[in-house]
Amino acid sequence: MNIRTVESGTEAPDTARRRTVGPLVGIVLAVVAVQAALLTMFAWPALHSAPRDLPIVVAGPAPAAHQLAGQLAAAKPGAFEVDTVASDAAADRALRQRDAYGAFLIGRGGVQLHVASAASPQIAMLLRQVAQGAEQRTGTHVAVTDVVPTDKDDPNGVVLSIGILPLVMTSMLAGILLGLAIASRWLRLVGVLLFAALAGLASMAIGQYALGAVPGSYVLNAAVVGLLALAVAGSMLGLVALLGAPGAGLGVAVLFVVGIPLAGLTSAPALLPAGWGAVGQFLPPGAGGTLLRSVVYFDSAGAGTPLAVLAGWAVVGLALLLVGRAKPRRRLPVAA
Repeated sequence: MNIRTVESGTEAPDTARRRTVGPLVGIVLAVVAVQAALLTMFAWPALHSAPRDLPIVVAGPAPAAHQLAGQLAAAKPGAFEVDTVASDAAADRALRQRDAYGAFLIGRGGVQLHVASAASPQIAMLLRQVAQGAEQRTGTHVAVTDVVPTDKDDPNGVVLSIGILPLVMTSMLAGILLGLAIASRWLRLVGVLLFAALAGLASMAIGQYALGAVPGSYVLNAAVVGLLALAVAGSMLGLVALLGAPGAGLGVAVLFVVGIPLAGLTSAPALLPAGWGAVGQFLPPGAGGTLLRSVVYFDSAGAGTPLAVLAGWAVVGLALLLVGRAKPRRRLPVAA
């Protein structure tokens, strides 16, 4: 009979293997679950994006305006929320104040379409397609005017849309690193404020001067980006200060996994599934994208709500930082 002996203080190979396999399986399953959640959150809103109650205005003589409003509603049921205004000037004012995405103007020469592609190039394209369909049905040309266009060097608004993603990611990283590596609450506060200021200045230096794709005031645009960076980094830092490493996971889940897909950055919040676009506007990525478009292209029209949202996230995050626990200082061993 062979008797296997195990030296004191060592584990049998089978026991050690089981203790290794358990964590291995747990790590693999956890990462696959995260992957599935990310795929679902990013793909589902995009897959179900469609025009829903997009605000559109019609200007012209009352009978003709009401008739056209009814035709638009019937052409794409549920796609448009059509209102009539008294004049062409009122219609353009609705576009510049971000109260409407498009305006149909009825005059002696026929129907014109005014759009604001700076609000959403995708919705502007959709309205152009509606105008083309009307041309084919009636045989009458519909002239299209872009009242608030995007920058000529970035006609699809890619820089403002895609640029939010790396800013959110680096801001989360800054909050996590400051929370885990810096012990003092006040140094953390100084660090996150310094990061936000430099992030805003650097981002707009690239967008406006290196790429030449963002118009407007450099200082004002940089301030908006800095506020977004502060809202994200401050919230992440506050959660880490309050909860430790689990706070970082919670912050990533809310700000990135949920916040980015529901921001409507590459389309428009109004195109997301019903209600979800509104939810995204109460998270920093969505509010930041809306605020930046308002400041860059619309002379700050419609900036009040997203400004309040970002400021609220920043204030709450910094408050959590101040009430959270400081990172314990390491004490050097004292020789006997």
